Formats: sequence, C-alpha cells, structure tokens
Amino acid sequence: MASMSQLVNGKVNTPASAPVSVQPAQPEMTREQMLAEIERLRNSNAELAKKKERQVTLKVSEKGAVSLYGLGRFPITLYKEQWNAVLNLAEDIKSFIQENENLLSEKKKD
Repeated sequence: MASMSQLVNGKVNTPASAPVSVQPAQPEMTREQMLAEIERLRNSNAELAKKKERQVTLKVSEKGAVSLYGLGRFPITLYKEQWNAVLNLAEDIKSFIQENENLLSEKKKD
C-alpha cells in the first residue's frame, strides 16, 4: 500500500526511477498520403450524401401518428384520419399545383 507521502491528488506518486511506458509515435503521413486520404474521405462523404438524398421513410410516432421523414428538416406527422383526408385530396392538390405553376417556387437542392 502507498504511504501518505506517495499520494498526490488521490494517485500514487511514483519515484522518478520507475519505468514509464511510452507509446511509439505514429509515422508521419507524406503529402501524397494525406491528399489521398482527403480524397477518400470526400468520396465517402459524397456517397453518404447520395444515400440521404430522396430517402423518404415512414414511422409510427410515440403517440400513434404517421411521420413522414425525408422531405425537409423536420418530419410531417399526421394522424391516420388526417393522412386519409390529404390522400383523398390528391387530385385536387395536383390540379392546384398545375393551375398555380407560375406562382410556385421549387426548393433548391443542396
């Protein structure tokens, strides 16, 4: 057991002669290796972004509603009777969009 003089901030203070393990330094990357790694990461990020694009999913919320994810930052959550009301209006919504095409804007893709 350590004596009181060897305790410092709750840790054992080892004498300077005690062996200390040192992790070997990681070899430095060459400029070409760093550029290749950056390119690999960029490609990986682009692939992940593609997978997220246009990925629309449905889930049942905690309160039993239907949540539509993937159209914007936040989900669209409606109860089943509300979704049925929207779906029953599908043709009216399509007609409305066509009639007001010149007034409507489109979301720009990031």
